[in-house]
Amino acid sequence: MVQTGEDVFSGETASNVFVKMDTAEKRVHAFVRVKPTADFAQDVIKFGRDNKSIDIYIKKDAKKGVVNNRRTDWSFRLDGVLHNASQDLAYETVAEKLVSEALNGYNGTIMCYGQTGAGKTYTMTGATADYKHRGIIPRAIQQVLKATTRCVDRFITVRVSYLEIYNETLFDLLSTMTSSRTGDAQMAVVDCPQGVYVKGLSIHTVSHEEDALNLLFEGETNRVIAEHALNKNSSRSHCIFTIYIESRFRVFSDVKHVTSKINLIDLAGSERLSKTGSEGQVLKEATYINKSLSFLEQIVIALGDPKRDHIPFRQSKLTHVLKDSLGGNCNTVLVANICGEAVHVEETLSSLRFATRMKWITTEPVINETCDAEWMVKTLEKEIVFLKRELAMHDSLVNRSLVTYDPLTEIQIADIKSQVQKYLEGSIDEIDIVNIRQVQEVFKQFKLLVSQQEQEVEARLRSKYALIDKNDFAAVAAAQKAGLVDVDGLVVGEMDGQDSGTEAAPFSSKHGEKKTKPRKTKEQGTKEGIGTSLSGKELDALLQSKSQVMNSTKDLDAKEGARNQDAANVDAQPSQAAPVRDSQKPSSPPPKPVAFEQFKKECGSEINRIFKENKSILLARKKRSSTVEQRLNLIKHEMEGIKEALGAQRQERWQQGEYVDEKGQIIIDEEEFLLIMKLKDLKKEYRSDYAELQDLKAEIQYCQHLVDQCRNKLVSDSLTGNDTLLLDQATRCT
Repeated sequence: MVQTGEDVFSGETASNVFVKMDTAEKRVHAFVRVKPTADFAQDVIKFGRDNKSIDIYIKKDAKKGVVNNRRTDWSFRLDGVLHNASQDLAYETVAEKLVSEALNGYNGTIMCYGQTGAGKTYTMTGATADYKHRGIIPRAIQQVLKATTRCVDRFITVRVSYLEIYNETLFDLLSTMTSSRTGDAQMAVVDCPQGVYVKGLSIHTVSHEEDALNLLFEGETNRVIAEHALNKNSSRSHCIFTIYIESRFRVFSDVKHVTSKINLIDLAGSERLSKTGSEGQVLKEATYINKSLSFLEQIVIALGDPKRDHIPFRQSKLTHVLKDSLGGNCNTVLVANICGEAVHVEETLSSLRFATRMKWITTEPVINETCDAEWMVKTLEKEIVFLKRELAMHDSLVNRSLVTYDPLTEIQIADIKSQVQKYLEGSIDEIDIVNIRQVQEVFKQFKLLVSQQEQEVEARLRSKYALIDKNDFAAVAAAQKAGLVDVDGLVVGEMDGQDSGTEAAPFSSKHGEKKTKPRKTKEQGTKEGIGTSLSGKELDALLQSKSQVMNSTKDLDAKEGARNQDAANVDAQPSQAAPVRDSQKPSSPPPKPVAFEQFKKECGSEINRIFKENKSILLARKKRSSTVEQRLNLIKHEMEGIKEALGAQRQERWQQGEYVDEKGQIIIDEEEFLLIMKLKDLKKEYRSDYAELQDLKAEIQYCQHLVDQCRNKLVSDSLTGNDTLLLDQATRCT
């Protein structure tokens, strides 16, 4: 049976429960395996007596003169050194314990790393000519499938897959479709809560060792290999053979099961182009191999640094696939394959440094126990019933037997609603609450009442007034054009029922005007001060209504009735007093814009001066901020150009081969160094300008606040001055 990665990881009706190991963290184990050779340099490579340390000695080059501070000796401490070790011993040392733990539910990863031709594929797959020369993968398959036949209390299902990463493209080595080496567009690395898997990768169920080995050999025939100066059968891709194990207990076969996987990784070897002499397609493949291995080493360094917050797993397909294997839920073992010849001592040092860095990584393996969702729901329901009984027992002990913890019924909800209404009306002082559900329902009822009142108020206001948003400049402009508001945003007219009094009624001083007058707006009422007699209290209320867009209809009708009554009283006075009053009649007050400009020149001159100063400062800060932003954009554009140039330099260096000094640091040319220094200076300048921009934004916000305060003060003081003028006019008229 063939499945895909999604089928294994989707877990359609399952929820994952992980059980911690006794030790919360485990370090990655690293072993060294030395390739047997007749030219083994015993004077260069020496092993410790405990077979866990390896020392490298290099003689000083006499051609470089007497003064030569280059390092000549290194010492590495690892978990084991395999020199002249058989395949049986290598498997027992490296893989046997990891596979046993995988059968118990722990994920495992074994990875072979080293230079090209160092024996990685031999360690992982072995030689097909002799049975005793089998590698780790055939032996792991044998151990797993033997365990399935011997296990009595569990059903064990085994599946396998074989993935190849060739030139940063994913290939399924066990796919039934003919391979054209163009890659499967549907294959992709996907993250999910259960871990990382490859979408579109075929997974095959196996029941016997022979079936699994046939799939392994089929995948091996589909791998890409090539020949160069150091290896006649050089692997040109990274390959990952995965064994998926699913164990179901016979007693709880439908309730829970344990899953795990073993990743057996054969990495392509790092190559120094000066030694391999690669050309054409082989050179292109070597470039991709070195690039992905470089990203892998960056991940290892980042994982070993406890201060790093972000690990760039997505830099390459290889590092993304190995996300769980490196520092995740997995037991990880590294085998560093090295050559014993003195000519390869630099590559040997690089491999040993990588193995040492791998030992810094800590992992947190857990048992992957998956429980059936339906069974979990039933278990939780039983737990809820038990806890309710426990609560009922405690309530009975403290005389709270009437308390229930079930959801509220419709009758209980209606009772709480009634109590809330009475509480708001003042009929009761407390609301009876005995459990948390009632508390939640009380707050819900309060929220509903507030929402209803807001809707009613909004509907009532919309039926009588035209609401304009201050931030809607188009609506404000339309209102100014219609004469509803002036240029300063002050109301000059107001909606009255269906009629709009957008203009003030013309002033009339004729005596003997009709007693029954048409309904006037507030603006008309204020301008007809001569024809109406208002008390000080009524005039104050009327002036206050000018600065508001909306007033209640009830107050408006009351004021209009008072004005009509006062107008009738004035008309009823004897006609003999009319000439005297007409002779004392003052001129009408100036229009609002004229009065406002006059106020700014006289009484409001000081606040107007402060307003102009603050506004000029605000404009200067905004101009400076715009200049800094433009400079930041230019610096950012220049930094991007330098980064692209550095990327091109590094790409060229990877293609030609990197050079390292005695400390293992990469040697770069002068041009790349100058670009790095220039980028550093630009970053410093960018940070400085960015800090200045942040300060300017804070100043602009503060200045804007001052300008708004001055504007509001100026407008409010002008209204007070105009109202005083109107009050004076009304007093003289009476």
